[in-house]
Amino acid sequence: MIKEIRAAYNANFSNERYENLLNALKAKYGVAPLFRVAETPFFIPNLLKNRLLEACNEITETILRPDLKTLTQRALYDESLIVPNEDEHTIFLQMDYGVCLDENGDPMPQLIEVQGFPSVYFFQDMIASAFKDHFDIPENFTCFFDDISSDQYKQMMKEIIVGDTDPKHVIILEIEPEKQTTYIDMLSTSVEMSIPVVCVTQVIKKDRKLYYADTEGNHIEIKKIYNRVIFDELYQREDLTLNFSFTDDLDIEWIGHPNWFYRISKFIMPYIKSKYVPETHFLSEIEVLPTDLHNYVLKPLFSFAGAGVIIDLTMEDLDKITDKENFILQRKVNYEPVIISPNDPVKVEIRMLMLWPKEAERPFIVNNLVRLSKGKMIGVKYNKDKDWVGGSVGFFEK
Repeated sequence: MIKEIRAAYNANFSNERYENLLNALKAKYGVAPLFRVAETPFFIPNLLKNRLLEACNEITETILRPDLKTLTQRALYDESLIVPNEDEHTIFLQMDYGVCLDENGDPMPQLIEVQGFPSVYFFQDMIASAFKDHFDIPENFTCFFDDISSDQYKQMMKEIIVGDTDPKHVIILEIEPEKQTTYIDMLSTSVEMSIPVVCVTQVIKKDRKLYYADTEGNHIEIKKIYNRVIFDELYQREDLTLNFSFTDDLDIEWIGHPNWFYRISKFIMPYIKSKYVPETHFLSEIEVLPTDLHNYVLKPLFSFAGAGVIIDLTMEDLDKITDKENFILQRKVNYEPVIISPNDPVKVEIRMLMLWPKEAERPFIVNNLVRLSKGKMIGVKYNKDKDWVGGSVGFFEK
């Protein structure tokens, strides 16, 4: 979107440099990303940066509502989902925006979703460094905010995840982590924080305490869990045998309490009013359905990774739904293809990565994630056999 920088990047791009970037990502920890890494970063002009900052601030006001827990209690729709010892607010916060254009043709972010769950914080540092190592990224561009450096960013993450606890008592928890698409992020977190990645099936329970076995077979007490387990996936895996339940009253501290995954999600979209948020309603509360359904998308409240979303919506689709309270109707976000590639133009979704330390009054932005697409939607199934798509990072002018 910054024409001179885009033109220079594209002119100097080569498949050899791209392959070197991919090889460097794999060599860092001996594991390649299990998702497609895009050929380019996103160079973000100041107008879009300022609008993203304003959007995040406005949406944060809803998350700061003193009645947020009451407002979102129905998001914990099943007693089996409620995990004890919930903290006062989420620690991790993400806001996803589609990049659109306003009536003047200027870039305009539109909220896609809010998430109270950790994202790939460490991989985003990795990929930003890799682009800077292998391509000509201007020195005055950064993926970070408030002039923090990569080292300061990682130290900030360490203070939140590990703090003053001995790292051997802190774990990253996931379902079969090596098989997860985001495993490279968990591995990089593990190396940088000196904490182990543990599968849920390997956790041992004794009374109110949890343990894992180290490489020598010793049982090590778990005092903090950096949680990456998503319940939607966990409850679909009937083949897994767990020695504990998330709903047990345990003597551990959640770094990213699981309840926030449900509270801060699609569920709060109808409560957010902003020019950066598309019109959104609970399906059950709409008295008169819009006649232009082709301009709306239907989303189930309780689903993972886009499952159940209907983008080409018809009245017949709505007639089939019996549990309307579990769906939202949202005006479509028309992504604009704003990146010039060697062939087709590219659409952009940017995720603002935020942190909210326990002692902080409000969350703040630290980094970002970018996903590039040439298909109807962001995601692998809409971008098969395409180039210049996949995971990336945004660089903001300092």
